[in-house]
Amino acid sequence: MAGSAPEWYSEKAVTIGTYFVASGVTTHLGPMPPITGSLNVVGLLTDGLKDVVGATFAVEPDPEKAAVFLRKTIEEKRKVLGLDSRDVA
Repeated sequence: MAGSAPEWYSEKAVTIGTYFVASGVTTHLGPMPPITGSLNVVGLLTDGLKDVVGATFAVEPDPEKAAVFLRKTIEEKRKVLGLDSRDVA
């Protein structure tokens, strides 16, 4: 499972996405949300939580690249769980 807000329109997307990430679900955001005022917050949300909850935010405005990233993320989690692996382009 993965979350995605490719064209989020309000700051609530970051709040909802944070709930997803805290629940262990990697979450994609299209454009960068207005959180860049603090490098600590950006670092926490895009990398720091991976070791704690096994998920993070990923910012990727290109929808095709985002789809490939999300698919690879799902396939990696399936592999860890011992589920069938599938080729990811």
